[in-house]
Amino acid sequence: MHTVWKGAISFGLVHVPVKMFSATEDKDISMKYIHKECGSPISYVRRCPTCDEDVNWEEIARGYEYEKGKYVLFEKEELEQLSARTERTITILDFVDLHEIDPIYFQKTYYLSPDQAGSNAYQLLLEAMRQSGKIGIAKIAIRSKSSLAAIRVMEGCLAVETIFFPDEIRPISQVPNLPEQISTNEKELTMARLLIEQLSTPFEPEKYTDDYRINLLQLIESKVAGEEISLAPARPESNVIDLMAALQASIEAVKPIATDPGPAKPKRGRTKAPAAEGAAAGSGKRTKAAAEGAGSGEPEVVTKPKRKSAGKTAKKTIS
Repeated sequence: MHTVWKGAISFGLVHVPVKMFSATEDKDISMKYIHKECGSPISYVRRCPTCDEDVNWEEIARGYEYEKGKYVLFEKEELEQLSARTERTITILDFVDLHEIDPIYFQKTYYLSPDQAGSNAYQLLLEAMRQSGKIGIAKIAIRSKSSLAAIRVMEGCLAVETIFFPDEIRPISQVPNLPEQISTNEKELTMARLLIEQLSTPFEPEKYTDDYRINLLQLIESKVAGEEISLAPARPESNVIDLMAALQASIEAVKPIATDPGPAKPKRGRTKAPAAEGAAAGSGKRTKAAAEGAGSGEPEVVTKPKRKSAGKTAKKTIS
């Protein structure tokens, strides 16, 4: 892993030298803008519209627009000096319970490892936090960006979760069209709660996949291989008219499969011949004559559909 930050955790008078590593990675597939005519990637330049010329990095300063078209400028050294005091220390302010923090506050996760001779202090802080069940709330500055952070134990490792400051969270009152009073149908509410119960399961993150990225990678591989691509048409969207019917259909769709109760006891009277092995797995429907044949003990005749001849050019359908 690449070290993204070096510094120390400070709580009370204890100083724990640590290295920071990013715990997550961006799996988005990066694409460039290409000139269709010649196949070359489009380049971006730093150009001043007033002077009508390209500008080098040495000629660029940081600026804050305090009025329309008016900026106050800062040199790189000024900003570095401003953040120098807090840039190398994670100062723990308080210890709290994790469940007290709403998930909206969390930003990005980093792993911390002991640096230099800080192994003993690192282990001490880790074990003390593990036994207390608390997490530390701290202030941290990464790449000149100051933020709050939550320090917690993750499988024998200290992890830092950067979190927003309270004034960075937009109030819910700004969300338009929220209902002022909640009014629900009691039967629909019961059905909705039943559906939630049937869909409830322990959280297993490994079973969730980025379907868009997987399909895009398959499409890229097919294009590289020179295959002809045929995209499946999108399913037409339809508005739900009957909410109760939609809830009922959803519950039926997620009902667990009943266990096999074993062979049924024979009934008196005419007995039917057992169905052919594997008939339940077939996709075709039995005809009336076949059903009558099965009832009279005669063998059932199943006709296989004719196989369509493959075309000269194979097409790959991407759904």
